[in-house]
Amino acid sequence: MIGKSNIRPVGSFPPPRSFEPFPVVWLANSDGLAERALRVAGLVTTIFAQGLLSFALMLLPGTSWAQEQKALAPFAISEIAPGVYVHIGNIDLMTEANQGDAANVGFIVGDDAVAVVDSGGSAREGARLLAAIRGVTPKPIRYVINTHIHPDHIFGNAAFAQDGTIFVGHRNLPRAMTARGEYYLKAFRVVLGDVLIDEVKIIPPTLLVDNEMQIDLGRRILTLKAWRSGHTDNDLTVFDNTTSTLFAGDLLFVGHLPVIDGSIRGFLADLDVLQRTAAERVVPGHGPVPSDWRGAVDDERRYLEGLASEVRSLIVQGVPLTKAAREAGQSERSRWKLFDEYSSRNVIAAFGELEWE
Repeated sequence: MIGKSNIRPVGSFPPPRSFEPFPVVWLANSDGLAERALRVAGLVTTIFAQGLLSFALMLLPGTSWAQEQKALAPFAISEIAPGVYVHIGNIDLMTEANQGDAANVGFIVGDDAVAVVDSGGSAREGARLLAAIRGVTPKPIRYVINTHIHPDHIFGNAAFAQDGTIFVGHRNLPRAMTARGEYYLKAFRVVLGDVLIDEVKIIPPTLLVDNEMQIDLGRRILTLKAWRSGHTDNDLTVFDNTTSTLFAGDLLFVGHLPVIDGSIRGFLADLDVLQRTAAERVVPGHGPVPSDWRGAVDDERRYLEGLASEVRSLIVQGVPLTKAAREAGQSERSRWKLFDEYSSRNVIAAFGELEWE
């Protein structure tokens, strides 16, 4: 574990607006001269790149230089384990104001290459993540791993679409992108606005994970696991074997109400498997990295088990779906953010599945 005696915060850029303040995550410090030199070089590279970007923006007619520079400033990131970096997104809905920054994204650096885990909710957000990566390392970005279909995790893919980058996903992800991609682009044009949505490209994975797969970043092995239908039917997790860090995607929500877009029974079964994972730390899809990640899984299980039990009871009583959607799960309201935004849809999803048991 990383102790507080040798830690320091990462980055000098202010964090984006948050739904509420998050705990600061810290970076393990090293006294190695080589590492300090690399970090200085990375900072110089970032400053130089920003200078070129600022100059180019000043030459564009009709462009607000200050607004564009702020929009493309590198994300605030934290190194939660050696070579493992995370940006904690807002616990909020995707909006034009937050540029789709509503989910956690991150990257892992090996000896030879970098793997990105989720790209964010807009191409602009993806560009800010790319800028943050370049502030840390010039190594090639070999993989972009999407943990599932939802726009707040995949809309930033276009920022990484370059020669040699391999997009990775669950075996079901291409089918989900075909089924939902155009709908998402149309629906989120209203939410994000034309400028942001015009930059978004639905980029399907070319490397598919059917069960488990390992990829090598250069003396750094990542284990990718495809899960049964739970949060969605295309959930994928990323385990860094070097630091025992798991990127759980939306199999784990912290603070944010869990969302069911697959199967409530499958979600609960996934949590049982997740609980047995030999991870030292877990990055959730939403919310801060918890100090007690197994306790966070227990919180999620309590909500889902309670919801399943209550919905089953309402079905037996013959309560209609419209009434159940308003009433079920209300005892959990005070425990979760965005409860009103997602509670009814969870009840509807659970009702539709459980009434055919």
